[in-house]
Amino acid sequence: MKLSLRLARGTLLILAGVSLTAEWVAPHHYAEQFREAINEPPSWRFPLGTDGLGRDRLSRLIYGARVSLLLAPLAAGLATSLAGLIGIASSLSGPWLERLLLVSTDLWMTLPWVFLLLTARALLPLDTEPFASVTITFLLLGLLGWPATARIVAARAQQISQATYLLQARACGERRHQLWFRHVWPNLRPVLLAQFWVLVPAFILAEANLSFLGLGVSEPLPSWGSLLRDLENPGALWTQPWIAAPAVVVVIVIACLHGVLPETGGRQ
Repeated sequence: MKLSLRLARGTLLILAGVSLTAEWVAPHHYAEQFREAINEPPSWRFPLGTDGLGRDRLSRLIYGARVSLLLAPLAAGLATSLAGLIGIASSLSGPWLERLLLVSTDLWMTLPWVFLLLTARALLPLDTEPFASVTITFLLLGLLGWPATARIVAARAQQISQATYLLQARACGERRHQLWFRHVWPNLRPVLLAQFWVLVPAFILAEANLSFLGLGVSEPLPSWGSLLRDLENPGALWTQPWIAAPAVVVVIVIACLHGVLPETGGRQ
């Protein structure tokens, strides 16, 4: 195993572990306010300083990892599952249904899904409870982020269905479910896994964009996107460079996720 791959996996495991144990790792609760220490610079008490409400930035960064890093894979799993079902159904169905599914997928792909996501989220009340907003945000990501993956899965399933080894298996009398479990699924699984890992960083960035615009996770629950809103004022970065910590963490996580992307080669 390459050193870079080990480093990427180790970093992701550490961040996931820290986010799961945020109650014990974080110095303070994410909503705890220290009114005597508003916009404080980094110190031993507040390693990343405090925000405009006197909340510890490091604690909010750790709790934000739980939202962004752990829920994005759930949304990616939902989108990948939908894409797999639609892609497989289009390849195994008749020509009319296949054409209908593929045309619908292509039509959906032409829509700017980021703006569609913004519209859907903007139609919801702004005073939504924090945990409800988390569920709604990532549910929308999962329901709207499947088309490109479905097209890839459909193309791969169509390629497998025309493979010579599959034709030979049919000629030998294997039943439909045997063909699926022995030949189709083992060759589709790497494709679905790769698409899952592609969607995870995409959804992390999508949630960050929503929260940056105030349409993501509701306050006081933090996410990496909501923490990036401190960068709205470019001049603040020069006087308070520590507020860029969430952006640095997001870049590191995205790089690690791309570093652990599996190969998509199948087996016969």
